[in-house]
Amino acid sequence: MNGVGIRDVARLAGVSITTVSHVLNDTPQTRVSAETRARVRAAAAQLGYGPNRAARALRTNRSGLIGLLSEEIATTPHAGRIILGAQDAARAHDLTLVIVNAERESSGGSHRDDVQTLIDRQVEAVLYATMYHREVSVPANLRDVPAVLIDATDRDGLLPAVVPDEVGGAVAAVTHLVEAGHRRIGFLNNVDDVPATHERLVGYKQVLHRHGIVAEDRLILQAPSETRPGHALAREVLAGDDRPTALFCYNDRMAMGAYQAAAELGLDIPRDLSIVGFDNQELIAANLFPGLTTVALPHYEMGEWAVEMLVHLLSGDADHKRLPDGPTRLHCPLVTRGSVAAPREPRKA
Repeated sequence: MNGVGIRDVARLAGVSITTVSHVLNDTPQTRVSAETRARVRAAAAQLGYGPNRAARALRTNRSGLIGLLSEEIATTPHAGRIILGAQDAARAHDLTLVIVNAERESSGGSHRDDVQTLIDRQVEAVLYATMYHREVSVPANLRDVPAVLIDATDRDGLLPAVVPDEVGGAVAAVTHLVEAGHRRIGFLNNVDDVPATHERLVGYKQVLHRHGIVAEDRLILQAPSETRPGHALAREVLAGDDRPTALFCYNDRMAMGAYQAAAELGLDIPRDLSIVGFDNQELIAANLFPGLTTVALPHYEMGEWAVEMLVHLLSGDADHKRLPDGPTRLHCPLVTRGSVAAPREPRKA
């Protein structure tokens, strides 16, 4: 409501302007009953009135700001949901998110200047988000404020972190294929030395072992995780007589390449070949024909979790015994579309 002032809140709550100010600004050592506090807050909420943040910051020495250092995630097609999750959680705690979008430093730099920019703006805490799941060396000044890592782990293991459950996501994907009846399942994996490469392979092998299926080395291929390499790997693994009836792909871009290879080889998806991707990049997965069954990364949930952890740290109640032992891994759900069916006898090449 436009033009609402503290007098309006006081009138609706039936209290003095001073009482409203004490309640909404959490003035310490004031004798206001719980019932009156509740009535004032209800009146303020009904009228859409909030306390003056600048005045409260001067009184409490707290800015109500938290920083988000986002390493190019603001420009990626799906990871911007990290920002949305963090923003929604921050709003629920009456905090404001200050975002600095930084370029990824391939040279191993640690964004010290970017962190200092946030600290200079008097943020109370910092979220440090990377554009893909990996281990990082954080700048020393990040330890000057409460901090949480998103989609990354700290090499020194000193900061709370939240990452996707890569193994669990791969298990969900490959289990879906096995439950559809597939036993010859190829894996088009990434070649980069990052956690997702190793952990998705672990999940793939776990499912095969659990179902008594031998993990054949020739069915596990690696290349850069883009469309053209995915196409080349799929052509290679599908060209033989004893081809797999299903492919699990490291990401949706590689899966798109596998779709192209299948079409070139005259294979129908999913009648002749089932495919499952990873990441749920909707611009790809939802627009392939048939739609790609894939695994979603919990970007929104990671942003939300990270803010909740910061609030916990800022409360003063946190200690090392109560912090997570290692990174918190969030569930990666399977998103089913039309790319998986029961296998049939493969046609001879």
